[in-house]
Amino acid sequence: MSNYIADEKRYDESTMLYNRCGKSGVLLPRVSLGFWHNFGAVDDYQRARKITQYAFDHGITHFDLANNYGPPYGSAEETMGKLMDEDFRPYRDELFISTKAGYDMWPGPYGDWGSRKYLIASLDQSLKRMHLDYVDLFYSHRYDPNTPLEETLQALVDIVRSGKALYIGISRWPLEALKVATKYLKERDVPLLIYQGRINLLDRQPINEGILDYCDSEGIGFISFSPLAQGLLTDRYLNGIPEGSRMTREHFLKHSALTPELLEYLKGLNDMASQRGETLAEMALSWILHQKGVTTVLVGASSPEQLGKNLKSVFSDDFGADIPAFDKPFNDRT
Repeated sequence: MSNYIADEKRYDESTMLYNRCGKSGVLLPRVSLGFWHNFGAVDDYQRARKITQYAFDHGITHFDLANNYGPPYGSAEETMGKLMDEDFRPYRDELFISTKAGYDMWPGPYGDWGSRKYLIASLDQSLKRMHLDYVDLFYSHRYDPNTPLEETLQALVDIVRSGKALYIGISRWPLEALKVATKYLKERDVPLLIYQGRINLLDRQPINEGILDYCDSEGIGFISFSPLAQGLLTDRYLNGIPEGSRMTREHFLKHSALTPELLEYLKGLNDMASQRGETLAEMALSWILHQKGVTTVLVGASSPEQLGKNLKSVFSDDFGADIPAFDKPFNDRT
């Protein structure tokens, strides 16, 4: 039995602001908590618990997961299940919990991509791991060029109709496939709630490709993942690569990403942030939140203190003029 009691002031407007998700009835916090890192079986559970409690106590109601978050795969969802049992069961109806399927999850031909078999089986497994009867939002995690779009989309429709998810999302699909999905889902009375894509000061692809404008025009919400480019858009790497940082592990963030040109650009951004009285991270998050059509930014956190710093971006002033883009090809996973 948990001793956790949520802060009574968690919905005070001074703590968190909410945006309407497209044209739906859903309000999402402007900052959402992602479970991609720091919530796996290899991580400290009590630290993950403190981060999640801090988030909810400060009005963050949206927790974002995926079937293969960990490591190992599935363990972030198992952490969510433990958190539900120990802390959050009394608050289930105040939470907006999402998960996804689309990337490699289990061996063999049915544990990857976008087939009906994979999506439905994966969600069933996710619900068991998270100790939930349903998720609020279920995503197709990536576009599958080989499975017919109609198969993937009908599986999503049937998932909602089965009661296992309340809403449907799409992550990282190209614009033309997104247009097909929007029409297909709308015609079956399961409108697309939200699109998840990566927008940050180093990667503006959904803006440049017209995805953000399309979502805004169609009443589809937009959630930005990796808003700090895995830590590059913080002060962490301005003076070299610190020991214990994500870059030292050479897994998701490689040394080769931090080129001399990028470092010069980051230092310029840091100077701009200082002139605004902000940290680089605060300015980077604020810039995303001020893009027309963005509903929420998805942040990770390694501590409650780090999450608290990120929440300051909610109240940051608009920019007046846009921030110049980094003019070199950028890929933080090269």
